[in-house]
Amino acid sequence: MAHLKRALGLLETAICGVGIILGAGIYALIGAGAGLAGSALWLAFVIAAIVSAFSALSYAELSSMFPKAASTYEYVRNAFGRGPAFIIGWLMLAGLVVSSVTVSIGFANYFSALTDTPQWLGATVVMAFCFAILLLGIRESALIGIITTAIEVLGLIIVIAIAVPHFGSVDYFEMSALGIGGVFAAAALVFFAYLGFEDMVKLSEEVKEPKKTMPRAIILAISFTTVLYVLVAIAAVSILPWNVLGESKAPLADVAGSVFGSSVYDIVAIIALFATGNTVLFMLLAGSRLIYGMADSGAFPKQLAFINNRGVPIYATIAICGITYILTYSGNIMLAALVTDLLLFTVFAAVNASVITLRYKLPGMKRGFRVPLSIGKLPLLPLFGFFTSLLLIASVGVEAFPYAVFILLAGAAVYFARNRKIKIKNENREKKK
Repeated sequence: MAHLKRALGLLETAICGVGIILGAGIYALIGAGAGLAGSALWLAFVIAAIVSAFSALSYAELSSMFPKAASTYEYVRNAFGRGPAFIIGWLMLAGLVVSSVTVSIGFANYFSALTDTPQWLGATVVMAFCFAILLLGIRESALIGIITTAIEVLGLIIVIAIAVPHFGSVDYFEMSALGIGGVFAAAALVFFAYLGFEDMVKLSEEVKEPKKTMPRAIILAISFTTVLYVLVAIAAVSILPWNVLGESKAPLADVAGSVFGSSVYDIVAIIALFATGNTVLFMLLAGSRLIYGMADSGAFPKQLAFINNRGVPIYATIAICGITYILTYSGNIMLAALVTDLLLFTVFAAVNASVITLRYKLPGMKRGFRVPLSIGKLPLLPLFGFFTSLLLIASVGVEAFPYAVFILLAGAAVYFARNRKIKIKNENREKKK
């Protein structure tokens, strides 16, 4: 069987991380976040950054121990066994699919605003584009991603530069009628903007010296995006009132357009297409590698681990692109983002718990990176990460919970059905002996 190719160094891996993290979270959800937090939107981004940093450091340690494409599945399997690992891997995969749906809707909204075409056309364009690129292979996908990441960073820098003369024009602690609860609700929503560091580790089997490279790349990517997000949040509420931002379908384009008119609106909207399209590309890339990794570990049918002569897990790629495209027709970006957050907060709680458990279970195992600050064997930051993940789960809107429960039950059904099939197959093999 062919294997994935190790073609990514520190810079390429970190830029891939920035490319995954940047996208719909800042270009599409900043408006909804402002509607919840008011002018204190920047504070919601800071809270989300702190919480994401706890989990990012846990991912950094675990990726240095188990540099596998199945990533989260492998971490939880080593800590808690195959059953919990399958469920968490399933939730991770579902989170990737729904987050890809969220970003695809963000792309479609900007595409529709620019071209006055129906939303389904934008969704079709982005999915066809991403699928074609993924078929080229990891090196080509990463190169295109690096170019589009540079374009989307440029778009955010334009927004910040436009707003500089307006800095200080509003009270940055003014909250919406929801008060501090609105800020935490916004933090739970815009946490989506930081999602991506957990997807970086799915590229571990395609990274050179992954035990050293991956932890450094995670830390670099999340540090860069945090600074950028806070500046953009301050810039946005400095130009447009938070309640106006809250109603916008193309918030950052509206910010730029309100100062320089429709020509700049179009420029920022086009850059937003690159940003959201780039994020869809990297999420589908990560999702295909998770499916491949779980299939290679025996959790999914082995056919999904097949790799073609370009080093592409072709059936895994077709599966995630097809499912994402179908679900994009739901059209509700805020609900999709909340469902994603709920699923991934659960995954992050499990990942942080895995770091704690493995410090006791495998204390002597070599770690290329170790989360700092411990009392004895107990790592404090993963402990904080575990409890803050639970806090954010409680902050997610109740409308997301029925969908998450359905996904969880579907995962349990698949797990037991697959186990039963394997058991029957093994029994038949024994009878033939």
